[in-house]
Amino acid sequence: MGSITPYESAKGRRYRVRYRKPDRTEAEKRGFTTMREAKLYLSMVTVSKSKGEYIDPSSSRVPVRMFADSWLRSKQPPMSKPSYYMTLERSWKNHVAPVWADREISSIRRSEVQDWVSDLATQKSRTVVLRALGVLAGILDVAIDDRRLASNPARHVRSLPRRGPGKRRVYLTHDQVATLAACSAYPTLILTLAYTGLRWGEATGLRVRSVNKLRRRFVIEENAVMIAYEIHVGTPKTHEKRSVPYPERLAPMIEQACAGKGPEGLLFGDGVNHMRNSSSKGWFAKRSGVRRSSFHRSRGSLRTTSAIPPRRSRSARART
Repeated sequence: MGSITPYESAKGRRYRVRYRKPDRTEAEKRGFTTMREAKLYLSMVTVSKSKGEYIDPSSSRVPVRMFADSWLRSKQPPMSKPSYYMTLERSWKNHVAPVWADREISSIRRSEVQDWVSDLATQKSRTVVLRALGVLAGILDVAIDDRRLASNPARHVRSLPRRGPGKRRVYLTHDQVATLAACSAYPTLILTLAYTGLRWGEATGLRVRSVNKLRRRFVIEENAVMIAYEIHVGTPKTHEKRSVPYPERLAPMIEQACAGKGPEGLLFGDGVNHMRNSSSKGWFAKRSGVRRSSFHRSRGSLRTTSAIPPRRSRSARART
């Protein structure tokens, strides 16, 4: 099983525990102040070996950064959305790495993680704090899977930032939407965003084949998101294909947007290149004075008005 022997140190009597690791090599741990602490440690080692849960202390003396690259690679597209991966990478570089990158994983205590979370919460939003904590916890999970750590000190942290009231929602009137459309070089796109609730990337990713003119519906199956000035085309945010209605008043404008384009042509813009407008200096902001992000928060605000009739049930459609 092992042995416990006393020895004298500059601070007085201490105890040394010697035992054999699962690979039959010898190991020891020194510095126990009482025989009881030494026996307890030896018992824990013996039980962990019998359960196949033994973690070699020497393998835990590695820095957090050793597992960061592996974890981030596992989150790269196509495993995750490009935009989501970018937020994880930024969180690691800006909030996690400066504090934890060089720390040995075995030295991290849950109380330290709690203090870090509490301090970060005084400077950043709840979303930023929870994402940073998730990044640290995910990286340490890799160490657990690699059998270098027995438990994750970044999991089950108790005191987390409370959810705030959130941003005030902006709701546009019909007149405001009409004014915005009149200011824009692409009024059909503005009206589509306002009266269907589509996300910017979903709308600019629409193709001619995505339009069901008979039923006046868009088939949403692509999302065009700009990340670091590069357009990434993928599935919608939920990864699920769906159908979204558009009002009758938009039908002639959608028909005109489709004119002269093949099935694979993009509905909005020149039909070939995805539209870009992520900055405060884009065409929409210049002409309307409203940032695209502000318009995004109000998307779909008119879908419950008379602009679009309520969707009928299957039984009601059958009766007609």
